[in-house]
Amino acid sequence: MLTLFDYLERLNSLLRSWQRDDAQLSQVPAVQLSALRYLSLCNAYSDTVMGVTEYLGLTKGTVSQSLKALEERGWLVKEADAADKRQVHLRPTAAGLQVLSQLAAVDALQQAALALGPGFADALSSQLGQLLGQLQQQEKRSFGVCRSCRFHQQQHGAPFCGLTQQPLPLSAIELICREHQPAKSEESPE
Repeated sequence: MLTLFDYLERLNSLLRSWQRDDAQLSQVPAVQLSALRYLSLCNAYSDTVMGVTEYLGLTKGTVSQSLKALEERGWLVKEADAADKRQVHLRPTAAGLQVLSQLAAVDALQQAALALGPGFADALSSQLGQLLGQLQQQEKRSFGVCRSCRFHQQQHGAPFCGLTQQPLPLSAIELICREHQPAKSEESPE
């Protein structure tokens, strides 16, 4: 009998197979696409070499080489932080975002979920999010979405980070943050 792990492993294999079938993407190591995808989904607190390293669970050397390759492809740029010049932010370029939009696996997965009926994709995403949350309780960092963090607040009707004591752009609350800590309701489901 197949287990949850078996299904997830097979889905991952299919996703990687579809990537290899793409003429352009077959030449790109999976770690580079994973880093680029993460950088397209994370906020300004998380778009650093250490953020990518921690998120992917790889060594800093492996990540640095992957980021260098993405930069050489023109899919990634490095920008010095305006307030702290020692800090470097990593941003996907328009060309990098275009590559991500070409990932056939994302479209194939979405189409398959839609074929299973209305609401299936949303319900599955919600359940997988809960599973991920449970697993992340064992990790040092949860890399959750800003709006679900215990530090996410509202000040003067606008998003505000209670950890950094900084206002947040509205667009940032749907992005992944490496400083994320689950809200109390996420830590102990009732």
